[in-house]
Amino acid sequence: MTIEQLPTPSIPGQPFWDQLIFTVGEATLIILALFIIIPVAVICISLLSIHHRKFYFPRLLKAGLTMTEGTVKALCKLFGLDDKELTAFFIHLHNTLSTSAFAAIPIEKRAIFIPQCLRNSQCPANLTPEGLVCKRCGRCEVGENITRLESYGYRVWIAPGSTLIKRMVKKYRPEALIGVGCLMEVKEGIEMSDKLGIIAMGVLTLKDGCVETIVNWSDVYDVALLGIEKKDAQ
Repeated sequence: MTIEQLPTPSIPGQPFWDQLIFTVGEATLIILALFIIIPVAVICISLLSIHHRKFYFPRLLKAGLTMTEGTVKALCKLFGLDDKELTAFFIHLHNTLSTSAFAAIPIEKRAIFIPQCLRNSQCPANLTPEGLVCKRCGRCEVGENITRLESYGYRVWIAPGSTLIKRMVKKYRPEALIGVGCLMEVKEGIEMSDKLGIIAMGVLTLKDGCVETIVNWSDVYDVALLGIEKKDAQ
């Protein structure tokens, strides 16, 4: 018998390890493919929804955006898309899915957090452990709108930062809240609320910044008055 004809020595358990390596490799390829396919599908559905102004597969879309956020943003940059528009779309999608649940929560169990950047630069409000206390000085629209929102039964806070929001939520335990702010503030507030099991709605300011930003108060009331009878809202 020549050397070429000698049988290859077998390794005990080799078929098992071959199968295991093959299975692991196959699973890895599938996972890598999903990490590419799912974000691309999310972007396509998002763009389609934005174009037609109609949400397609909304709950699946929200789950996809949440699970693959980093990859989706990276792909947006790769294709030259503005990821801020995608974030705004996510907030709008979240609001749409949460509308019915929010409307079912009694007013006395809701809270509103307003960012301090909405106030006038000469604001005389005092900073307290429960946020800034508006003095209704008339320098901006914040005071009159806080008064109106409180007349409906809302708890309203002017928040200097997210720490206050967490503290007030822990202390007063609202079942639903409205967060007013810029894109990232609202997005982070929604994510925090989801973790705490609180229904949250976001209202975006019309411009970013740290001083004298602007919000469309009609947008705030469109959300705040959900579930309130028209006669009670007058």
